[in-house]
Amino acid sequence: MTAGLWQNWVLPGIWITIQLTVYSAALAAAVAFGVGMARTHRSRLVRFLAGFYTEVFRGMSALILMFWLFFVLPPLLGWQLVPMWAAVLALGLSYGAYGAEIVRGALNAVAPAQREAGVALSFTPWQRMRLILLPQAVPEMIPSFCNLLVELLKGTALVSLLGVGDVSFAAYLVRLATQESAQIYTVTLVIYFVIAFVITRSMKALERRTKANLGVVTK
Repeated sequence: MTAGLWQNWVLPGIWITIQLTVYSAALAAAVAFGVGMARTHRSRLVRFLAGFYTEVFRGMSALILMFWLFFVLPPLLGWQLVPMWAAVLALGLSYGAYGAEIVRGALNAVAPAQREAGVALSFTPWQRMRLILLPQAVPEMIPSFCNLLVELLKGTALVSLLGVGDVSFAAYLVRLATQESAQIYTVTLVIYFVIAFVITRSMKALERRTKANLGVVTK
């Protein structure tokens, strides 16, 4: 693989993959916390709507949702999403539904006595969530969120089917140009591994920090 192919296709593809991961993860995190907290709401209607969202988007293929947002939605609304944002929406909404279950499970794992203490202190539901439940639940969410984030990184390869120039699409173009599959796809595997390794190390550091804030020492 020549320096020109690396500079013009592979490096821009890596940058686009990182952008897709960051934007999709930000949307997924917002959805996960919003829907996950709604799953523990005292209102039955709110819990039902949050559960309905979770079941619907967990049951959808992220690839087909991406195609639907890009090909089906524009004729209905009269405007076209660029492929990048169609991909971000599809990945963020899909993986956010999985994340919502992580948030719900972590919140429900907090000892009931902690909730009762908040009630005894006359905290509002939002104060109990912000000051008592989330600080204890977030450290327990991080390992699961780490796995989900790595899966999201690998899921960004789906955008190549929309012609988005991520690293997997760049690898395809390089293979067509050089007729060499082994080299470019080996390099691509290494690229995904390096990005995933950085994510896992960063999330472990974040887990240690959040647990240290609660006085928990981790090895």
